[in-house]
Amino acid sequence: MTFRKRDYEVGKGKPPKAGRYKKGESGNRNGRPKGAKNFSTELEDVLNAKVSVAEGGLKKKVTSRKATLMRLREKALNGDVRAIDRLLTLAQQHAADKEAAATETKLRSSEEDILQRFLDSQPLSEAKGGDDDSAT
Repeated sequence: MTFRKRDYEVGKGKPPKAGRYKKGESGNRNGRPKGAKNFSTELEDVLNAKVSVAEGGLKKKVTSRKATLMRLREKALNGDVRAIDRLLTLAQQHAADKEAAATETKLRSSEEDILQRFLDSQPLSEAKGGDDDSAT
């Protein structure tokens, strides 16, 4: 076996030049397969899947998400302290999210007036995102 003298060091994080990717070449030539789902999509699929639940002696199909919440509610009503805490936390988060969404999107009439006066005072070219020579 003959050893060739290398003009660079080979070691951790420094593979031999022959084993390196060439410029413009990816390590994953085929890429992500079409139709492959990410975690978020799979989670939504699982939570939206229908399951059979017996409620009041009747079987009905509900989403996994709803079935989980129903089970949490059932445990809370039976006195499970952790379930009560979790259910109340979810309720508070939901209320806060709902309130934030409602206040975030609505402008008061006085704010609408201020915004309209500002837009009316702007030259037409600036309102459309035109070039402003004074900024350069």
